[in-house]
Amino acid sequence: MTYDKEFFLNPNLKVPNIDLNGYSNQELLNFYKKMFLIREAEKTLAKGKKNGQIGGPVHLGAGQEAIPTAISSFLNKSDKVFGNHRSHTHIISLGTDLRRFFAEILGRENGLCKGRGGSMHLIDQSVGFFGSVPIVAGSLSIAVGAALASKLRKDKTVVVAFFGDSVSEEGIFHESLNFAKLYSLPILFVAENNLFASHMYITERQSSSFTSRFADSHSIKNQVVDGNNVIDIHKCASKFIQSCRNGEGPCYLEAFTYRWYGHVDWREDIDVGLNRSEEDLILWKERDPLKRLKNEILSSKNISHKLFEKEELKILNNVDKAWNKALMDPYPDKLTLLENVYADRK
Repeated sequence: MTYDKEFFLNPNLKVPNIDLNGYSNQELLNFYKKMFLIREAEKTLAKGKKNGQIGGPVHLGAGQEAIPTAISSFLNKSDKVFGNHRSHTHIISLGTDLRRFFAEILGRENGLCKGRGGSMHLIDQSVGFFGSVPIVAGSLSIAVGAALASKLRKDKTVVVAFFGDSVSEEGIFHESLNFAKLYSLPILFVAENNLFASHMYITERQSSSFTSRFADSHSIKNQVVDGNNVIDIHKCASKFIQSCRNGEGPCYLEAFTYRWYGHVDWREDIDVGLNRSEEDLILWKERDPLKRLKNEILSSKNISHKLFEKEELKILNNVDKAWNKALMDPYPDKLTLLENVYADRK
């Protein structure tokens, strides 16, 4: 769908209907279930942090579920995904074990990194997630390196690099785009533009709110989409990932969205010292990707409220079970503190 640029920045503007043509009931239900799973996992973490059950910081991505949900549906187990400090949505969308995911954030021995990484240092190569880091743009050049390796091997592997809008203010971002284009690498750059970098609104930091202008400057194929419309993202990701897989070089997808929580932890209204407009938050929540898709399905497809309730209850039970099991997992033994940290030179 084509939008006026103002649509991505002004939550007062009317939200168009989601066009479900060409999608089966099962495909649509699968989109919703994955987004619902991510949302409930994030809500569980928010509650756990508020209750003091989580020691380290958590950067929540509630409101941004549609982006990884759509993109992950085109990825193979051999593809590689790289994230950032706000990557719960990314790793869950790929199908990571939820109990081990929770255990990692709780600092438990059964965690994905044996409790060493926490919320911001996640990795699960078994599902194609090759790491997240808290350093802004920290994983971007590594993703480009993985794409270079894929091209040299000629293995048709696609690399996806997720990052926020503030990454475009780092030098390595521009070097990565330039290198990827120069060597025609199979990488999809995904800018999750939620308009804030920690506590600063994008217009306070940049002359334009659209980071895709930098893709233009490097002659990289790009598109701006509604990051709260899973179908829009899915259609764009379909052509871009296929283009990368066919050896046609990098692509750049910019998805405008809005995170519901503050920069870190469970509060909705505070962004590291900046009080967001409560009115804006309410308006952006009207673009909730879950609610929009569910309402559209209920009004135009043969899927009942009862089926939604059944699937939601199943997911809620699974999330609750995984969280409670993770809470029972032991902490790592203090004597193992330095294990799995440094490479064994032997």
